[in-house]
Amino acid sequence: MDNLVRLLLRFVLVPLGYFASVIAGACVILIGEWRIGSLFTAADPGDRALGFIVAIVTTVVVLFMLLMLMWLVAAVGILFSEAFAIRSWMFHVANGVVSAWIGAQLFAPTDGATAVAGDPFYVVAAGLAGGLAYWLVAGSTAGFFKPILRSPAERAGALPPPPRQPDLSPPSPESPPR
Repeated sequence: MDNLVRLLLRFVLVPLGYFASVIAGACVILIGEWRIGSLFTAADPGDRALGFIVAIVTTVVVLFMLLMLMWLVAAVGILFSEAFAIRSWMFHVANGVVSAWIGAQLFAPTDGATAVAGDPFYVVAAGLAGGLAYWLVAGSTAGFFKPILRSPAERAGALPPPPRQPDLSPPSPESPPR
């Protein structure tokens, strides 16, 4: 029963972790590279309202673009971590950076249109944020089974207690010999 619950939990946590990583990466791109906050600095209140609407539409479009395009690239690392129960935050952050970099190269527009993220600094930053967000939601508990290669501290907790040592002290003089 415990294994069934853990399997069902993985089917919920992995997509939630991917969604959280895409949101984190999209926030880095929108706030960092596109400077979407500058839309709200207009002096005219009508321009601020228009900036708010443009910001919402842009955020939704970028979010859906990243959700549709990046899942295949990130799925390789996610499946690897789930299969081998890799729970290291460094692995997931590196997977985010590599996935963002490969995704930016694979899905770069070739017909002269602008890319979602053109600056490599923000591509790497979005990958860092996305990998960390995935680790926080799903990566820290990756794997259906417990990892095979565990740390000595984890193995010490799983081992049975050591056997009792026999009493090798000399018998006391009051006790009769056996």
